[in-house]
Amino acid sequence: MNGQWIGPYSGTNQGLLVVDLDDAGDHYEGSASALDFNAELPPTYADLLLAPIPKGNNEFDLRVPLKPIDRMSGQPTNWEEIKSSYPSNVEVATYADTHWKVTGDRIEVSWQTDLGTHGKGVVEKSKGYLDSALVPIAEIKTWEDFRKFTRELEPYRYIFRGQTNNRWRLRTSFHRTGRASLVRFMMRDIPVLHRHLSGMMAHHLDLRDPFQNAAFYNLVQHHGYPTPLLDWTYSPFIGAYFAYKSVRSSAAEVKDRVRLFVFDKLRWVQKFETIGLVAPPRLHFTVLEPLALNNPRVVPQQSVSSVTNIEDIETYLTKRESEVGEQYLRVIDLPASERNAVMQELAAMGITAGSLFPGIDGACEQVRERFFPQTAE
Repeated sequence: MNGQWIGPYSGTNQGLLVVDLDDAGDHYEGSASALDFNAELPPTYADLLLAPIPKGNNEFDLRVPLKPIDRMSGQPTNWEEIKSSYPSNVEVATYADTHWKVTGDRIEVSWQTDLGTHGKGVVEKSKGYLDSALVPIAEIKTWEDFRKFTRELEPYRYIFRGQTNNRWRLRTSFHRTGRASLVRFMMRDIPVLHRHLSGMMAHHLDLRDPFQNAAFYNLVQHHGYPTPLLDWTYSPFIGAYFAYKSVRSSAAEVKDRVRLFVFDKLRWVQKFETIGLVAPPRLHFTVLEPLALNNPRVVPQQSVSSVTNIEDIETYLTKRESEVGEQYLRVIDLPASERNAVMQELAAMGITAGSLFPGIDGACEQVRERFFPQTAE
């Protein structure tokens, strides 16, 4: 059951049900959010940390504590703190008696609350683990085609992301671990990680400040900790560097392709609201430019980050494109066999491990690329 599950619900109210579950050994835990279509009602948070789901049963009952979600902070809160923002006749439930039935990649959930309201939803497991379904731009097949393509792009309109394998779906490092509950991540992982790193940072980052919080997430992302962020860059050639750097050129076959994602950041932020929250009360994909505090890699990499609470980003973006009749995300697949020639050209441009990763590690990788390109990984 671990993963993200999404689907509609109906009953007393109608909306979208999002269930995020992590495998915690002998049980599953996480959260569920009922995102009501009626903006005059607050979203509802069901705490599946306090009411974990037992393993081994495909059908079970569970009493779940409920809280309203503050639309501003995205956090579960006490009703008294936000009730003034809603009509005076609105009431919120404190618990729900739920019934769950699991059938393959579908879960049926029904409930009745202590207020007498009721509902039923059918959620399906997100398919972010599948191969990418995006079709690459047909006319760009070689490195030379790509170079010509970049000359026609409007500066700073697009952001780029390189991935070594064109079959890999666009997915955050957090969701690639198999985890889904960002509430659990924020409550358990981040305080421990922040405590461990605080003594190592020149600038103390206050996680209560949204700008410093974003800087902290960006910092740990750049040092390998799984987060709900994705790394992007304003430079198509830096994107290409990250697509090619881990290719083993000696093992690359003619059919192998690396992939570059091209995202129209300018039009996206003009059309959709920017949400600077890790776990907001609704599904979102937001592009941010976090502060470069304690992070010397941000500037040389021309780094941009996206943050999302969605496991299957490609399906979400495709759906939004269909809704508004615009295209934001395109992909380019290039031959992996061109690796050495591409890396040499990028080095001549000044795009090397030494320039992108200031410090001893980057310098060693740069020199390794010069003398041992066939073994680069």
